[in-house]
Amino acid sequence: MNENIFAALFLSFLAGAATCIGGLLAFFVKKDNFKVLALGLGFSAGVMIYVSFMEILPQAQVSLTGVFGYNPAGWIVIASFFAGIVIASLIDTCLPQAHHLEGDALSPKNKLKHLGLFTALTLALHNFPEGLATFMAAMQSPALGVSIAIAVAVHNIPEGIAVALPIYHATGSRGKAFWYSALSGMAEPVGAIVGFFFLKALLHEAAFGVLFALIAGIMVYISLDELLPTAHEYGDPHKVIWGVVGGMMVMALSLQML
Repeated sequence: MNENIFAALFLSFLAGAATCIGGLLAFFVKKDNFKVLALGLGFSAGVMIYVSFMEILPQAQVSLTGVFGYNPAGWIVIASFFAGIVIASLIDTCLPQAHHLEGDALSPKNKLKHLGLFTALTLALHNFPEGLATFMAAMQSPALGVSIAIAVAVHNIPEGIAVALPIYHATGSRGKAFWYSALSGMAEPVGAIVGFFFLKALLHEAAFGVLFALIAGIMVYISLDELLPTAHEYGDPHKVIWGVVGGMMVMALSLQML
């Protein structure tokens, strides 16, 4: 039993650590290469939008349908999704704004830093239940746990990019870009540990369903309100769209591995 627990925790850790691979991109990008920044932000938006609508919301529907039935579950998913958007807006308002960071409300660097912090926080919220899911699957079936961990790791790589690029361009520090992306991924093993040992009695299908729908709303908000507008400021809108499409393609392929 203990061996299964440690193996499951290790898989959750590896899946979360994949954000570091995306964070390493900062070491290979020139600081003033705004074309890469715009393309990367568009790519990240594509990842987050696709995973929200094609994976997270369907999972929420399945979880809630088992408890409430299909039609009531659909209404709960809708309400939770838009509640997530409202929550994201409140988080966005509460995060340190540009003029609080460095004294210049109009500074592009401050906008990028705000974006990177907001993305890191949002992805950490997303990775928390994801880590718990990987852990529980590995406890039930090591083979299933490995499959899920690989798929999660693949789509955590572009999530790491979403954090690293704006932080790097805002601060000029590759180290900060890397560690912020790494920390957002470490929510996976934290989610596994906290969820299994402290929240196990509270985690049931209905709670998972509402949580997934909330996270989907948060991720769509940050994509539309933060990632895409910032990408358009730094690059050709047509290239940004191709970045979005590329992100969706990568996410679609990683989810197909499940």
